Amino acid sequence: MIKTYTMGTTKSNNRDATASHSETLKDRRKDNEQRLFSFIFPMYNKSLGKKLFSSRSNAIQNPVGLMVRLGTMLLLAGAVFLIFELQPAFEQLHLDRINSTWGYAFIVLTTSLLVFQIGFFLFNLYLYWRYKPIESVSDEELPMCTVIVPAYNEGELVWKTLHSVANSDYPADKIQLIAIDDGSQDDTWSWMLKAKQELGDRLSIYQQPENKGKRHALHRGFNLGIGEVFVTVDSDSIVKTDTLRNLVSPFVVKESCGAVAGNVQVLNNERAILPRMLNVSFVFSFEFIRSAQGQLETVLCTPGALAAYRREAVMACLPEWINQTFMGQPSDIGEDRAMTNMILKQGYHVMFQKNAYVLTNVPEDYTGLYKMFIRWERSNVRENIMMSKFVFKNFREGSKVGARLLFFNQWLKIIMAYPFTILMLLFVITQPVLFLSSTLFSILILTSIPVLFYARRYSSYESIWAYSYSLLYTFGLFWITPYAIATAGRRGWLTRGLSAK
Repeated sequence: MIKTYTMGTTKSNNRDATASHSETLKDRRKDNEQRLFSFIFPMYNKSLGKKLFSSRSNAIQNPVGLMVRLGTMLLLAGAVFLIFELQPAFEQLHLDRINSTWGYAFIVLTTSLLVFQIGFFLFNLYLYWRYKPIESVSDEELPMCTVIVPAYNEGELVWKTLHSVANSDYPADKIQLIAIDDGSQDDTWSWMLKAKQELGDRLSIYQQPENKGKRHALHRGFNLGIGEVFVTVDSDSIVKTDTLRNLVSPFVVKESCGAVAGNVQVLNNERAILPRMLNVSFVFSFEFIRSAQGQLETVLCTPGALAAYRREAVMACLPEWINQTFMGQPSDIGEDRAMTNMILKQGYHVMFQKNAYVLTNVPEDYTGLYKMFIRWERSNVRENIMMSKFVFKNFREGSKVGARLLFFNQWLKIIMAYPFTILMLLFVITQPVLFLSSTLFSILILTSIPVLFYARRYSSYESIWAYSYSLLYTFGLFWITPYAIATAGRRGWLTRGLSAK
């Protein structure tokens, strides 16, 4: 049974008043945003137009980046050539498989999976077309909001994060801003003190006696918060001026809403090649995949960079969340996915707000990238196990088919990780040329979907990074999921260290 809570009454006269002043509000937000980003990030001045958060650069293009994209396209073009040239060899391989028991089983399995994935994509496409973010409600309807910013070794960036939150177009008397230093070893606390001096009573800062981890820092923030809605923002992230009000509005409009995921894009995409690749990947992951999940009101993970939770939903699961264990060890990763699961389990709906933007830092080197992915995949394994305990029960009112389909797709990727890795290695050993050409051709076909999506939404030139990212992941990060499954019980954040910003 879904619990209901009243957080504000929607009145038609309030909406009419809001609509009549919409242009004034837009102008005010644009001016505030311009001042904020010119103050904190001067390099973003030129991109503060229609596509403030796109990765399109107005600066002189990096020749290395140009070479990488050019090399990517030449490699994929070469794969197309090889596919046609090696057609007789592919036909013979296909005949050999059909005439063998294992080969025939392989064809049946891969064809079945391909059909399922095509169907699943078309289902997501249908949901994406139907999805629309909830429009911002009026100031009078917005609830009291507690924003929690946990920080560890972020240096100056935490100061920028706090200023971006403080600059939000949200009623000042309805925001409680809390920042918690989780035992940093650098000058993070000094920057938090500076923010406190500048923001005064608008900001409260706290310092953990020792580094206990992000989950414990958030736990302290939840207990200190007085808001009807909790918003969590990573300390290396910058929110847009209207982000908070867009993120919180679903709680007013839908009483069944227990959590909301924000729209995450990359902050440091101008600094290195990997962030540029990830920016294209993030756009597809959030604006397409989470839009589809949002239409089902079953977003599987509210991102740590930006998420909002109904107070009652958090407090109902807080003891279980802070004391969560896996294989007998305290859980120190995946706090965002765990919270999402526990809120879904209570019967609440989890939504996505495409209009609630946040820019966040991502790793700029290979080591940082694979460590981040290992942490994510370990969390994915753990929380899929947890979700399996309630997803096939009557955990909420209404249809649960969409949630179960999303869950099944998640498990399918995990279950097939080892078989496909083994088959891939066998293919490499026995038919290296056919493997390389067919894999590159598959990347060209499948990755064209996020490429076209990003090109339509943002920049055709930058969309090419999706191909480069797919090459990197296929040949350089394919081992992440099998390794994460085998080491799912290991603890450790992996990427936490002294800031190099």
